[in-house]
Amino acid sequence: MRYRNLLIFGAAAATSFGSILVFVRGSLKKRLIIGITAVAILGCLAVFLRGPIKEAIMQVPALRPLLGKKTVEEQIQTYGDVTRVRLNAMFKERGFNYPPARLAMLAFKDKRILEVYSAEADGNFQHLHTYPILGASGKLGPKLREGDFQVPEGVYRLESLEPNTPYHLALRLNYPNEFDLEHARIDGRTKPGSDILIHGSKGSVGCLAMGDLAAEDLFVMANDTKDRNIAIIICPVDLRTFKPPPPSPDDPVWLPTLYKEISKALSNYPAH
Repeated sequence: MRYRNLLIFGAAAATSFGSILVFVRGSLKKRLIIGITAVAILGCLAVFLRGPIKEAIMQVPALRPLLGKKTVEEQIQTYGDVTRVRLNAMFKERGFNYPPARLAMLAFKDKRILEVYSAEADGNFQHLHTYPILGASGKLGPKLREGDFQVPEGVYRLESLEPNTPYHLALRLNYPNEFDLEHARIDGRTKPGSDILIHGSKGSVGCLAMGDLAAEDLFVMANDTKDRNIAIIICPVDLRTFKPPPPSPDDPVWLPTLYKEISKALSNYPAH
């Protein structure tokens, strides 16, 4: 991927340089200076742009290749058809309709699994499929600060689909949520962390790595789901059937409250 993007950038830079030499009036020296400057600017845009400026450029299709980035819609065009074949078979086997009206995902750290649940608009959630979690750093317990390598624990929602990450396709969680922010404030923690994803590949630091094929399933499924208010609950153990892990002296005092909140949320999804 890196070399492909480099080739695209090289072609775009050469085209821009050649166009300046042909169409800009003036001496050869002047045109060379303008061409070199334009290529340098393109390089800076491709390497250093962040945030709103990059997003604005992403809305111009001709400029996207310079950044090596794609939109959600473009990734769906790339992976949607073949992934929907798998998903339709998966849903049909369980007697469910595709695309789902509602969707939920439950992650259990101890078993390293992600359970996906589906429901009709006015129906109850039923188990659809279980994916293995291939990579997740840290130990049982909540995420407290940036750089602690912990996967969060809590009741989250899908914040956005992420079409461009170093780890293939991804789903972004709304971490830190209100509970995380409030208890960080009470504890005096100013940097609870951010950028928590469910993504492809096999390795991760603070996120859930599912492998590329599973990431494609989750990305397309979430995109196609009619109700995008998708619950993503991350638990130390399955609190529907097991007690919380034994307390540790390092546990925050509010941890039992968090586990009660998670247990209440889990009651909407029948254990199987």
